[in-house]
Amino acid sequence: MSFQSASITVTPIFVADLLAEGERLPIYVHVIEHPDARVLVDTGIKELHPAAADMQPRLRPLSEQDLDLDAIDIVVNTHLHFDHCGGNHLFAGKPIYVQRQELEDARTLEGHTIREWVDPPGVTYIPVDGELELLPGVRLVPAPGHTRGLQMVVIETGGRPVIVGGDVAVWFGELEEPESEGQRRALALEPELVWLTHEHEPWRPGAA
Repeated sequence: MSFQSASITVTPIFVADLLAEGERLPIYVHVIEHPDARVLVDTGIKELHPAAADMQPRLRPLSEQDLDLDAIDIVVNTHLHFDHCGGNHLFAGKPIYVQRQELEDARTLEGHTIREWVDPPGVTYIPVDGELELLPGVRLVPAPGHTRGLQMVVIETGGRPVIVGGDVAVWFGELEEPESEGQRRALALEPELVWLTHEHEPWRPGAA
């Protein structure tokens, strides 16, 4: 399932799943097809790592899927937990947009992520401070909660916005009963739907 407006399409790509609390948790990245650029939101996991071994990842890396990596113009990291940045090295030389707070935390806070996946050779980050219009109709909006530097991608094409939210919520219930600043900020936008990293389908207001 993908979302399509008159000019912008969002397509989820399943890249892995993890064992979390006895259940398999899917990991999706999202491709935004915009008239001016092709944007990839998060990069999933490409390889196994001892730090994540207890979560028993099962991988379908981007590099082995039917996606032309060279055709990606821009990468956005909603945040830099390992399951969102593990494929960043595939996009060396491409601009990767991340909130400055998140980049600092990933580089300095113990246990925040798998640090060598954050700064592999050739990766170029564009640190963002607050909101940023990435492309016409596409903006980055801070959504702190899951991490201090989490951001979401808000797509506005004339109707209600569509959000690619990463881990603004890990499961639908967190949007039904919001607790974090980021969750409240997402709901205040009155979105048509919200794509999440760890859900197979997008969340829609009132769907629960």
